[in-house]
Amino acid sequence: MFTGIVQGLATVRAIADRPGLRSFTLVFPPGFAKGLAVGASVAVEGVCLTATTLHGDTAADFDVMQQSLALTTLGTLREGSLVNVERAAKDGAEIGGHPLSGHVDFLATVAEVRRPENNHVLKVAVPAPWMRYVFPKGYIAVNGASLTVAEAQRGPDGSGSFEVWLIPETLRMTTFAEKAVGAGLNIEIERQTQVFVDTVRAAIDERLGPLLPALEALLRQQGASVDDLARPAALPRA
Repeated sequence: MFTGIVQGLATVRAIADRPGLRSFTLVFPPGFAKGLAVGASVAVEGVCLTATTLHGDTAADFDVMQQSLALTTLGTLREGSLVNVERAAKDGAEIGGHPLSGHVDFLATVAEVRRPENNHVLKVAVPAPWMRYVFPKGYIAVNGASLTVAEAQRGPDGSGSFEVWLIPETLRMTTFAEKAVGAGLNIEIERQTQVFVDTVRAAIDERLGPLLPALEALLRQQGASVDDLARPAALPRA
């Protein structure tokens, strides 16, 4: 498990392709790899990887399967690329962000970059059907960093976008400052939100059955969808 608090930037020193695998050698910031062992987990751009070879206390090798290369931004890395890294959380560690598994759900893209004073805003385009799990003020993991969604917009087809605001400290500790429009991002949704939304959707499907298409058509006329019924804010407050 990871906490979503990026601990530093590592540099890709070498890349080697083997049948079915691509191996990366990462050079870590000072002190990051102290006590790191073969078999330990490290989140790299939000992807949980296993250390296979150590190079002293400064670098390590990681093997990545072809499927992971295709489903994440790791397939686009080159020698010299910078990546967000976080060690696996130890028992009793402070959760400064929110619990992450390091299992990327989908790829998103940077749709817009704004730079108000002392802030840095990324607007992120999300493919269908993943916007059903993204809510304003909710957690989301972007390239391994736990962030709070500031704004979220959904389209009728299940796609949409959200915004995150980044302070200077976040920019200093991550790769976000270099992300331009069109850049790919690894997204891991917050698991409790996913369970909640999927449970409500399953209940709606079970209760309505044949009436569901008619409800969906009615909601579309109002610019809404069944996903909106599963939003936590849609439930009555105690």
